Amino acid sequence: MRYMLLMIPKGYESAGPDVQPDAGRVAEMMRYNESLQRAGVLLAIDSLHPPSAGARLHFAGGKVRVVDGPFAAAKEVLGGYWLIQAKSRDEAIAWASRCPAGDDEVIEVRQVHEFGDFAPEVQAAAGAYFDMPEKR
Repeated sequence: MRYMLLMIPKGYESAGPDVQPDAGRVAEMMRYNESLQRAGVLLAIDSLHPPSAGARLHFAGGKVRVVDGPFAAAKEVLGGYWLIQAKSRDEAIAWASRCPAGDDEVIEVRQVHEFGDFAPEVQAAAGAYFDMPEKR
């Protein structure tokens, strides 16, 4: 099963577009990332720019409205993620608990839907998309 470990750093919702992480924290996090890689569970990893450098698209009445960041209503935002392969939710939580996260950081663990998780009618609606090797 695949799980996303979503890093939610408090205060990142109001960070400027050019904010840089502390080099010491990055080195500490890289050691954690290397442990995931050595264990063979790490599938993907990325850090995200703060919301002040992003945009949100709102869909209503068949129209799209683009709002540039930062976003006034944002209380929690993603700072990055790990995509890991784990045998269970408990194993994914165990990996997340090893992260050297600080007092101002939260990690949310979420299982990724696999095609077989969906009902037959949902699988049929997805059509051949899930047969495409480029989809992942």
